[in-house]
Amino acid sequence: MIRISIVTITYNAARSLQRTLDSVCSQQYPHIEHLIIDGASKDDTVKIAEEYKKTSPHEVRIQSEPDKGLYDAMNKGLQKATGDYIVFLNAGDSLYAENTIQTIAEKAESRPAVIYGDTATTDAEGNFLRLRRHRPPKTLTWRSFKKGMLVCHQAFYVRLDIAREFPYNLKYRHSADVDWCIRIMKEAERRGLALVNAHVIVANFEEGGDTTQHHRDSLMERFNVMAEHYGYIQTVLLHGWFVVRAVFKR
Repeated sequence: MIRISIVTITYNAARSLQRTLDSVCSQQYPHIEHLIIDGASKDDTVKIAEEYKKTSPHEVRIQSEPDKGLYDAMNKGLQKATGDYIVFLNAGDSLYAENTIQTIAEKAESRPAVIYGDTATTDAEGNFLRLRRHRPPKTLTWRSFKKGMLVCHQAFYVRLDIAREFPYNLKYRHSADVDWCIRIMKEAERRGLALVNAHVIVANFEEGGDTTQHHRDSLMERFNVMAEHYGYIQTVLLHGWFVVRAVFKR
């Protein structure tokens, strides 16, 4: 049976963590491990996680220690995971439905490099706002991200044997996930492995996360990520088109 590793990164996340834990706990699919990688929180985050561990039907492992930031913690999750596929679902984010992991596991039977899906955006209370503006394409390749991050990180399930070969690049503080997804998809193409669209909403993304809070820095990093993968001139031209399109949409 396909085993899915869900990794949740936390730091002082007591306000929003329970919604994430509840969504994993409610999954009907039995072969799940849930790793909670905490950055030595000073609030009740670890206490909430420990209470969840007592009642969850799934295997739960908790680690709490200082780290060098979000992506360093994600790299710890990559090394500790033992599943066939891995996904990062951070505090405040949640799985869309009780059968989400069942759907992913069924798509994973053919052992593609990546299974991806759509994402809903929620407010801080978990209420549905809208589908994410960037929608996943029917057919995804590493070149697809020229148009932006069309698949949300929380909706991007990667074969663990591939994911482990590509740790998050810690030179990026806000956009290492974009770089990571592109590198994973490049490797999938190199190996001739499929990227499979689940054709369902698989994640809820809480609006106002790190990228929103550090919007300017994130945009600068994303430009550098795109320049690295797609070339500087093409990236400049693409961003020029983004600006023109934004002006005409007003």
